[in-house]
Amino acid sequence: MAKKLIGHPFFSIPLIIFATMMKRVFIFILILLCMGNALSAQQRPWTLSQCIEYARQNNLQVKMEEIGVEQASNSASQSKWDLAPSVNAGLSHNMSWGRSVNLQTLEIIKNKRSMSTSGNLSASATLFGGFSKTNAIKSNMTSLKIAEQQLEKIKNDITIQITRAYLQLLLSREIERSAQESCKSTEQQVERTAKLVDAGSQAYSTLLEVKAQLANEKSQLVAAQGDVRTNKLTLMQLLELPQEEENSFEVQAPSEDKDQLYLIEDVETIYRKALDLPQVKIAEYNLEKSKYDYKSILGRMMPSLSVQAGYGSYYTDGQSGAFFTQFEHNKNPSVGFSLNIPVFNGLSARMAARNASLARQSNAIMLELQKQSLFKEIQSAHNEAVNSLERMNAAMENMLSIQESFTYTENKFNVGMMNATDYNIAKTNLFKAISAYYQAKYQYLFQLKILDFYKGKSIAL
Repeated sequence: MAKKLIGHPFFSIPLIIFATMMKRVFIFILILLCMGNALSAQQRPWTLSQCIEYARQNNLQVKMEEIGVEQASNSASQSKWDLAPSVNAGLSHNMSWGRSVNLQTLEIIKNKRSMSTSGNLSASATLFGGFSKTNAIKSNMTSLKIAEQQLEKIKNDITIQITRAYLQLLLSREIERSAQESCKSTEQQVERTAKLVDAGSQAYSTLLEVKAQLANEKSQLVAAQGDVRTNKLTLMQLLELPQEEENSFEVQAPSEDKDQLYLIEDVETIYRKALDLPQVKIAEYNLEKSKYDYKSILGRMMPSLSVQAGYGSYYTDGQSGAFFTQFEHNKNPSVGFSLNIPVFNGLSARMAARNASLARQSNAIMLELQKQSLFKEIQSAHNEAVNSLERMNAAMENMLSIQESFTYTENKFNVGMMNATDYNIAKTNLFKAISAYYQAKYQYLFQLKILDFYKGKSIAL
């Protein structure tokens, strides 16, 4: 009895309404959760990998190259369909007035309207064309590979630009942080010196010199903050992020001293891995394409054999019989073969073949030049990475030495054993040493990422 009541329409309608409401509530909660996740994702600092991936997917230059790849794909598909037979159909209907001929009695008919209808179907195919179309297909398929590699090259170029801008932003933030810490310590020194002046332990001129040092460091801080804003804007422009996201946009710094144990491989090892980079593949595919183009042109200089087939019929009021009866009676099928032998065409084909041969030779040289250029680039990048490592280590030793010296200087100044001028010089030298270390550090990081790029590794910190 209960089952019958539940199945009754009186009870089924409220159940349907309740299920619909619960479904809408579930969807609303799911949307809120997704929005919350999206907002929290936007507030999290961007890693270098995230910046690179975002740019590779959303950059307008990348989107343009993707369209180029699609166009090349369409051209490759079209060249394959060129091997298929061509089929055409036609239908025409004519009306005429004046003199005409009765096709049955051959009598001339005057001032009579006559009508005729005809239809035809034809097909043709190339049986042999010197493999010109086959090589054209291979050429267009190679063009597709070139377009794909050009797309990858654009992505790689953007990757390098993003990496450089990202590390430059991190460098400016490090210098800003150092400037803030320097200002904070000098402010404390101003307060300490002011108390000593009030107590008569220090001359008022000492306080003025320390305040002058503080003003100079505040100026350095303002310049550092300006560099941060400029570098952030540069990175956001590369990512093509809207201006309103500037306040929420942050980047994540790498873990301290993570890459200092990095083993720099020799040039030959890096070069062998770099041969798979798009710029080399493009040169290889251009050489391959020129070979197919040359063979395709030679094929057009050879005899070609083709076959044609057709079927046609017509109806006219000059004959007796119904429409379909006449179409059956007047049918006209046909089959034919044609052989085309090039004899003389102003030497256009021969000149085209010579130019294609020269293009093939030129592309072979371009491939070797590209390999040479790549090897030289890797040599320079490898040498710069080694130099950057040495500069970073030297800058670190100099910074630690100056920090230790400044600690000693500051202690002497606090007890009145050193004048403010020497203290200010030591403080300025410390800031310069810290800035020089960070510059050497991030230059070294950048060179490591360049070597990772040549080795085909994903760039990340």
